[in-house]
Amino acid sequence: MFYYLFYPLRDYISGLNIFQYITFRAASAAITALLISFILGPIIIRLLKKYQIGEEIREEGPEHHKVKSGTPTMGGIIILIAVVVPTLLWAKVLNTYVLLILLATIWMGIVGFVDDYLKVVKKLPKGLIGRYKIAGQVTLGLIVGVSILFADDFSEFATYTQMPFFKDLKFDFSYFYIPMVIFIITATSNSVNLTDGIDGLAIGLVGICALGLAVIAYMTGHVNFSDYLNILYMPGAGELTIYCAALVGASLGFLWFNAYPASVFMGDTGSLALGGAIGTLAILLKKELFLIVMGGVFAAETLSVILQVWSFKRRGKRIFKMAPVHHHFELKGWHESKVVIRFWIIGILFALLSLTMFKIR
Repeated sequence: MFYYLFYPLRDYISGLNIFQYITFRAASAAITALLISFILGPIIIRLLKKYQIGEEIREEGPEHHKVKSGTPTMGGIIILIAVVVPTLLWAKVLNTYVLLILLATIWMGIVGFVDDYLKVVKKLPKGLIGRYKIAGQVTLGLIVGVSILFADDFSEFATYTQMPFFKDLKFDFSYFYIPMVIFIITATSNSVNLTDGIDGLAIGLVGICALGLAVIAYMTGHVNFSDYLNILYMPGAGELTIYCAALVGASLGFLWFNAYPASVFMGDTGSLALGGAIGTLAILLKKELFLIVMGGVFAAETLSVILQVWSFKRRGKRIFKMAPVHHHFELKGWHESKVVIRFWIIGILFALLSLTMFKIR
């Protein structure tokens, strides 16, 4: 919004020319998101406590987690406001990329909110029935996929993705493009949801991914950088840098309250929205295959659950003490904070590795 308000006045006030720069608007979005988190966080936490919107700790979880029962949940509301508002203020809102990422964030936020509401307020143990949750994810995937196929911004490379390690090589999903979009959005939203089991773990990893995706978005939307790195140039994609920066700021702001011992949990309101957003970012930037490395910790958490279920059903044995794998290390004696910090370090390594893949060709 600020771009449309102030940039046209640059001929009268030269200083307003700064609004053309993505770096300035991205930094401003990050700061705005951080401030919104700090201001609204305590207010929303007090309201959640007042109305007794507290987390129900599952019986099959680690025993020492039961002391967290009653901690305010649905804190994802803080994250959503802190991401959406700065993006609306600092990005070119009419940009197709921005519209789609905001749609994905709000859509999955609503799905997560309904799930949390049914679990915490209506006291339904499983919350939103699984098939309805999947229906929400699939519908979003259809909307994003079809929008990309028919939007002029993607006309030259709608069904393509950038291949790592190979110069100027793109893979065409062709008729499988929409199923691929649905799979990625469903997988990433569920992966972040699975990872959200320890104070600060998921939001820290989301912030790391968002920072890496901000770099990718900026390079993808910059004609010189994209040419130098031999990656697909996508005019307009640079505006996603502002969304990613807001997501980084919101992650840091929420971490202030979610760090051990957490004052609030994000709930499915936050985890499903953030996971869906990360998947949608990778899709919009045509870096779907890079996401496997960028979100390596999320992938490992999901894989640990799949392997655990497979092993128990096939052999009657468990591979891990408990899945997702962060619980395995807790039960091995690692303190919660140690698990989080070490997983963050691994997440940073994965993010750096994914960025180096642009030049290893």
